[in-house]
Amino acid sequence: MNKIYYLKTCNTCMRIIKELDLPQDVIFQDIKETPITVKQLEELHNLSGSYEALFSKRAKLYKEMDLKNQALEETDYKNYILEHYTFLSRPVLIYNNQIFIGNSKKNVAAAKEAIHE
Repeated sequence: MNKIYYLKTCNTCMRIIKELDLPQDVIFQDIKETPITVKQLEELHNLSGSYEALFSKRAKLYKEMDLKNQALEETDYKNYILEHYTFLSRPVLIYNNQIFIGNSKKNVAAAKEAIHE
């Protein structure tokens, strides 16, 4: 299943989605309207190898909660992502069992290559 987790209110997500020119079979999930489930997060974890890789350290709440000064473990990252959608690094694209996390130019280029190869 090809899927993208994003926020429709995020200009960066929307720019990347437009840039990727996603095929019709990609399912879109706005994580604010439809929160990510435990099962979905576990699937992302299986593809990425860690919850920390899926966690956004740029989230406003990360700074507000002073999480950078805490020793977070994998279960903490998982729980924070499930607790509030902003902790998921966005967008997250699953395409042909490959995962692309976040908005770095390198990551977007790799996703684009995987989609249009």
